[in-house]
Amino acid sequence: MRKILTTVAASLAAAMALTACGSDATEPGTATTLDPANPTKVTVGASAVPHGKILEFVQANLAADAGIDLEIRIFEDYVLPNEALSSGELDANFFQHVPYFDNQVEEKGFEFEHGEGVHIEPFALFSNKHTSPEQVPDGGLIVITNDPSNQYRGLKLLEEAGLLQDITEDTLALTITDEQNPKGLKFEESQPEIVVQQLDDPKADAALINGNFILNAGLKADDAIAIEAVEGNPYANIVAWRKDNTNPGVEKLDELLHSDEVAEFIKQEWPSGDVIPG
Repeated sequence: MRKILTTVAASLAAAMALTACGSDATEPGTATTLDPANPTKVTVGASAVPHGKILEFVQANLAADAGIDLEIRIFEDYVLPNEALSSGELDANFFQHVPYFDNQVEEKGFEFEHGEGVHIEPFALFSNKHTSPEQVPDGGLIVITNDPSNQYRGLKLLEEAGLLQDITEDTLALTITDEQNPKGLKFEESQPEIVVQQLDDPKADAALINGNFILNAGLKADDAIAIEAVEGNPYANIVAWRKDNTNPGVEKLDELLHSDEVAEFIKQEWPSGDVIPG
């Protein structure tokens, strides 16, 4: 069984593995065994791309033999999948990275747990006006998500690109100091799913876009003028479930998403590095 990362601490203990999937879970260190002749229904919420595509691969190639009857529900935003999981409409969801998960648990009190990272979608800076960060002018307008965890991520990317400096976790786009923002960049906050649309706004010099919305818009990471490093990246996307989950199919789904078959599918489906296993 894969390690479980609790919402309270980052430390992992084999004993927690039993709690993660309830009394039906297997012993730590062993694979979950289900009966393909009597499959276990698992309803999972996901973003369409890449999460939904990855789940469709599992559904078509791995789920039946593993004893899972997988139902995939696609969500267009970042709010509803956690609410649906909390209410019991879903057995699990697969759309968020760890910092967003932690922020939501702290802010809304969700009783959730999650597995290890399945993949990383590098955050990127795109522009229809400029071909490098250096070309962004003093006072240029940057469109940025209003989601706190991803906003910090975007500001750090701008710092790495040489446009900002001394960014800390409590730095906000609309209250950034002159010292942190020596070029006097202006920021416009938008919902994550809207940012990519504002790339075409003639007033915008650049937009910071989440990985799955990059893919939804038909953009490629290769076209970005700045992109997040993968080495040491903490923004791995994970499967989440309720702490009181007793459906053993959830554990099996998380296990399948970490299989060699899924890793190879990700590499073949997104060879340009838009999505990276792990």
